[in-house]
Amino acid sequence: MNETERELQILQDNYQEENIVTLEWQEHIRRRPGMYIGKLGDGSSYDDGIYVLLKEVLDNSIDEYMMGFGKTIEINIDNHFVSVRDYGRGVPLGKVKDVCSKMNTGAKYDSKAFKKSVGLNGVGIKAVNALSSDFYMVSTREGLSKTVEFRQGIEVSDGETVASASPNGTMVGFTPDAEIFGEYHYRDEHIEPLLKNYVFLNIGLTILFNGKKFTSKNGLEDLLNENLTSEELYPIIHLFGEDIEVAITHTNQYGEEYYSFVNGQHTTQGGTHLTAFREATARVIKEFYNRNFEYSDIRNGMVAAISIKVEEPVFESQTKTKLGSKEMGPNGISVNKYINDFLKKELDNYLHKNPDTVEALQKKILDSEKERKAIAGVTKLARERAKKANLHNKKLRDCRFHYNDAKGDDREKSSIFITEGDSASGSITKSRDPNLQAVFSLRGKPLNSFGLTKKIVYENEEFNLLQAALNIEENMDGLRYNKVIIATDADTDGMHIRLLLLTFFLQFFPDLIKKGHVYILQTPLFRVRNKKKTFYCYTEEERLSAIEELSPNPEITRFKGLGEISPDEFRNFIGEDIRLDRVTMRKEDLLKELLEFYMGKNTPERQTFIIDNLVVEDEEVA
Repeated sequence: MNETERELQILQDNYQEENIVTLEWQEHIRRRPGMYIGKLGDGSSYDDGIYVLLKEVLDNSIDEYMMGFGKTIEINIDNHFVSVRDYGRGVPLGKVKDVCSKMNTGAKYDSKAFKKSVGLNGVGIKAVNALSSDFYMVSTREGLSKTVEFRQGIEVSDGETVASASPNGTMVGFTPDAEIFGEYHYRDEHIEPLLKNYVFLNIGLTILFNGKKFTSKNGLEDLLNENLTSEELYPIIHLFGEDIEVAITHTNQYGEEYYSFVNGQHTTQGGTHLTAFREATARVIKEFYNRNFEYSDIRNGMVAAISIKVEEPVFESQTKTKLGSKEMGPNGISVNKYINDFLKKELDNYLHKNPDTVEALQKKILDSEKERKAIAGVTKLARERAKKANLHNKKLRDCRFHYNDAKGDDREKSSIFITEGDSASGSITKSRDPNLQAVFSLRGKPLNSFGLTKKIVYENEEFNLLQAALNIEENMDGLRYNKVIIATDADTDGMHIRLLLLTFFLQFFPDLIKKGHVYILQTPLFRVRNKKKTFYCYTEEERLSAIEELSPNPEITRFKGLGEISPDEFRNFIGEDIRLDRVTMRKEDLLKELLEFYMGKNTPERQTFIIDNLVVEDEEVA
């Protein structure tokens, strides 16, 4: 019997009744937080767990508003402590403790009380409780109030019911537990988009966040205006129905861009409602024009939002990012039929009444059709060339697991590094995790693609191979890596290559950036060390701090390029402690104007801008 067999035999011999353990509810959540809130994170990403905790509490307050109670929600975040106060009905006082600490306890099983709510499983607030170092809930109803307090999900105080002059509603306060989340920080740039979505979906609701006011008068129309980075080709089509609201327009950007919601929940991964919406919208438009348009031409450049309300929705995970429901509720009508019938009537009516929109939309469809046919001749050859190159060349060093194949943390961690030159790609290739990290090597500087049509993507070998490696020729659904990481030298040539790649993505695949898949790899500028300790420094400030700590006379190395960093050292920079800056787009970043200024032919204007800014920097240094 070998060692492995002996270990297995020991395990089998030790498997007795006493080995069966029943965990308390809070301990189960604390041991398996990913089951309840997805990944943990430190607050640097919008979907980190600390934001899920905030959302779980907010969803309960939003449900109260959706049922017609409480028009204002107050949120305050002071360092790590979070409080959320709504002015709804308040939790029934005899059940305050239970809703905080008994799994699968809640009012939302009773569809009379909460017909179309977000939280259904009676789990969310318990997860917040268990994963917080301190947690309390105060409920006020009709002049009476009750408070309960917990630490790490364990009851500390179950207060008496007392008289209160406060308005009806619920106050929840919590501090995410550092034992679970480590060092973390709430960031306004991840909280504010969440709050904006809440008010866009609930016209008349006011959210106060640390005193800042969020509200909306025009619902999904406001949402599209907030997120558009290219000028719309016609006024936003905004349609309402019972349990459904949609907003649609087109821009001159490539691809499709959607925002989908169910019962106020942002379904970032779509689901049955988004699939139905995409199909129905294209079908109605095609039938209106009575022409044999391709659906892809109709949807190219479309920016749209859909919000539906479903009774007892079924999501594919506790974090509720993808709808699985096929029916709207107990009446049996399917999600697909409901959305199709609504658009067939309302969108068709709108088009008949708005000839200017009809003309602008038809021109966009015809332009898309013309461009698609223009590249049809090169597409097949280009794809074959890309497949052959990927098989026989070393431009792509693939990983074993891809975005669409992996699950959980592996799905989140799958990435591809886009590097310049053989030395840099060689160092990363030797240092990477071959299960989750792929490497794509550029040959020299890519083409400046600004102002060019998508035909160039197939005619240019570098671009053709890159889009094939990412598997985004058709749409974003086939994306193979969650993170697309631009890894270039921190010199002027490296910065230029970075700009050329960003121009390529912004021109032809803007959704790749808008959905948070594109990142910049930060690598150290300096290594400062002595015989006992080594510091890798990303800024001049860090270099000076390291010199001060390691004095006297430490060895200082300036890294001029990625190829100068040994594979052994590179493991420090692309592993667990990887530093990434996500590329984002804001409303004010109008894409056409942005690219035209930085990548267009306005050389004198840009040269003046650079000189003026260099002067400012010199003055600051002086």
